[in-house]
Amino acid sequence: MGYVSPVLDLPVLRLDPELPLPCYARPGDAGIDLVAREDVTLDAAGGRALVPTGIAIAIPEGYAGFVQPRSGLALKHGVTCLNTPGLIDSGYRGELKVCLVNHDPTDAFEVTRGERIAQLVVQAVETVEFVEVDSLDESDRGAKGFGSTGR
Repeated sequence: MGYVSPVLDLPVLRLDPELPLPCYARPGDAGIDLVAREDVTLDAAGGRALVPTGIAIAIPEGYAGFVQPRSGLALKHGVTCLNTPGLIDSGYRGELKVCLVNHDPTDAFEVTRGERIAQLVVQAVETVEFVEVDSLDESDRGAKGFGSTGR
């Protein structure tokens, strides 16, 4: 028998009783599918919209939610999340909304009510306290940043 991760009970408020609760598509998935509450048209070449999901959640302190794109929408239609990952802090109690953008240069994309539009990943997060220092310890990478490992 393999490792079984603990389950976090996450309170959810269904704002639209006709939509399903969020769920995993398959056992072992990290992302929970979020669906559109409304029909929306995303115009070609950068059309975007804030799409409501019909749910509000209460993420416990010490955790955060990260809204991420669905790979199928990105590959097949050029539709992705504009603010990726979208961060949901533990204190937020409003409706989850997903900022979608259509990168297809010629075709508009019709989001239909109930369609899976994004994924939610809930993760433990650390609270940090900054400690000012005079210098940082050395590392192999150092200050090498963007593009430092090649193309």
